[in-house]
Amino acid sequence: MTASPSAGGPPEHLRFAMYLSALEAVPEDEEARLIVEVLRDTDARMASSAVGRHLDRRAAVLLTGDRFAAWVRLMTDLTAEQLFLRRRLEEWTRLRAVVLDHAWTAEELTAGSEWLQRAVVATPTAAPREALRLLAERGRTRRVRAAARTRLSHVATHDRGSGTSGAGPSVFE
Repeated sequence: MTASPSAGGPPEHLRFAMYLSALEAVPEDEEARLIVEVLRDTDARMASSAVGRHLDRRAAVLLTGDRFAAWVRLMTDLTAEQLFLRRRLEEWTRLRAVVLDHAWTAEELTAGSEWLQRAVVATPTAAPREALRLLAERGRTRRVRAAARTRLSHVATHDRGSGTSGAGPSVFE
C-alpha cells in the first residue's frame, strides 16, 4: 500500500489519508491484516495515529455489542508494541464497563484519562448517575466536571418530564 507521489503534499500525509480511507472501508475479516500492514509503515507515529483513529471509530460502533470483547482482545494482540493504542483500548474497555454498569470502581474512573472521563459523560447511552455524580465532583478538569453536572441535570429533567433514560447528544456521532 503506497501513496502516489504525484498526488501532492508530504508523503506521510498522503499515506495517512490513504490509511484512514482504507481502514474505514475494510471488511471485518480483513481488518487485522490491514492494521498489521499499516503499523509496519516506516513512520511509526503516523501509522499509530491512523490506527488509533480507526480503533476509536470501531470501538464506538461495537461498544455495547456482543463482539466488543473479542474485538478488543484481537486489537490488543495486534497493537501490543504500541503503548498509546493499548492504553486507548483499555480505556474503551473501562468505558464499556461504566456505560453497561458492569463492575467498575470510583478509582478507575477518577484516575482515568481526561479522554475517558469526557467519553463517559458524552456517551450516547445513558451513563449511570453514580458515574456522572462522581465526575461532577472529582473529574480531572473543570470541563469534565461541568459537562458531568450538565449531563446530570439533563438526565434529571428528562426523567421527570418524559420517563426516558436521559441519553443526550453524543460526541460519538
